[in-house]
Amino acid sequence: MAGSQKHKMGALQLTIITVVNMIGSGIIMLPSQMAGVGNITIFSWILTSVGAMALAYGFAKCGRYSKNIGGMGGYAQYSFGRSGNMLANYTYAIAIVIANVGVAISAVGYFCNFFDIELGGIATALWTMLFIWLTTLPNFWSSKITGRIGSVTVWGVIIPVIGIIILGWFWFKTDIYVAGWNPHHLGFFDALPQALALTMWAFLGLESASANSDAVENPEKAVPIAVLAGTLFTAVIYILSTAVIGGIIPYQELAASSAPFGLVYSHMFGGVTGKIIELLMCIACLGSLLTWQFTTGQVFKSCADVGYFYKIFGKITKRGAPVIGMIIICIVQSLFLMMSITPSFSHEFNVIVDFSVVIDLIPYILSMSACSTIIKSSDEFKQGKLSHSKLVTIGMVCFLANAYTFYAIYSSGSQAVVYGSLVTFAGWVIFGRYTSAQQNKPVIEQSNNDEQKEVLQS
Repeated sequence: MAGSQKHKMGALQLTIITVVNMIGSGIIMLPSQMAGVGNITIFSWILTSVGAMALAYGFAKCGRYSKNIGGMGGYAQYSFGRSGNMLANYTYAIAIVIANVGVAISAVGYFCNFFDIELGGIATALWTMLFIWLTTLPNFWSSKITGRIGSVTVWGVIIPVIGIIILGWFWFKTDIYVAGWNPHHLGFFDALPQALALTMWAFLGLESASANSDAVENPEKAVPIAVLAGTLFTAVIYILSTAVIGGIIPYQELAASSAPFGLVYSHMFGGVTGKIIELLMCIACLGSLLTWQFTTGQVFKSCADVGYFYKIFGKITKRGAPVIGMIIICIVQSLFLMMSITPSFSHEFNVIVDFSVVIDLIPYILSMSACSTIIKSSDEFKQGKLSHSKLVTIGMVCFLANAYTFYAIYSSGSQAVVYGSLVTFAGWVIFGRYTSAQQNKPVIEQSNNDEQKEVLQS
């Protein structure tokens, strides 16, 4: 027992992992997108930070008291049964498929800036397809290589972002920031929702922190501390980095850029440094895409293994890779790109962000709604170790998290909501067809099979 405790993580290590999981490649296009609205979007960052912390708190409690495997699907099953499990995992999987396209577009943007290439809508889609397929092929062979590459390349984003926060203030000019505060003269409640989906996009992945509870020493205290501290630290990084960039580069120039961090480093230290940053961030995006394409294949495989999705996604090679499933996913992503072609690089990125956020927030709603049921089903609650006041507090926080989530979905726009709803409803067709033979199976409880648990939690 002492040996196993010795090798477990502490709260600080888990906090670092949480921060790295969230920052990833989500921020590298945001300064340009936010500049299109104005620096007033700092209020969107603040609102989303509060909402993200409420969500993080709820996920920490779900991860602490749930006995089901399967991540958010396992949480949803407590209140909504097997259909809730299916819906959470299905929508999460589809959201990742779409979000990965956004990551690939970000990589294309920095790649094109590095080589001074100008692309139209069709060319952007074709380059994005190429990046998607290139980052999927290595996953056919070894998952270990995928993990190692992703853990290294992520620093190509983190280091430049931290560098901006520390050094950027020496180039910050108040008049530039003020000029870009609200250039379109929007009302406060008109400007706030315009950037809410973008800011929520940056925090997607916060739910992954609670999946590491078994590897943490004293998880009851460490997991909530790490999740909340990690989310708060990430929020500070996002707010400070976008704020300082908004005071260095005029909003018109920033909004037109497809590589904002390369642009600001070029302004600060010259073109060569800007090119280096563009290359680092392009590599970081590709590394992130490599790991997320692998994760997407595994999520679909997990759904197929428990009868929630087409069995073809569960077929694996001798190396354990769901190759056929990953190929189908790439084909779907390619078709989505061809269907969503727009003349504007920025507009296409926004369409993808809005769509993926709407779908990804559905399992968040299911998880937050099931949190109280999870806690009431725990041994601690049954033994009277959890007070009624604590349960009420948790319920209130989860209610606030859901309120924010609904507002974020509304802010994504009617088009994204309609398409997201259609994709979600299509899941019931799949569920009805592929679960009829498993209706008498018991609730999926926590398994001793560590490998299965790790795959499902991913």
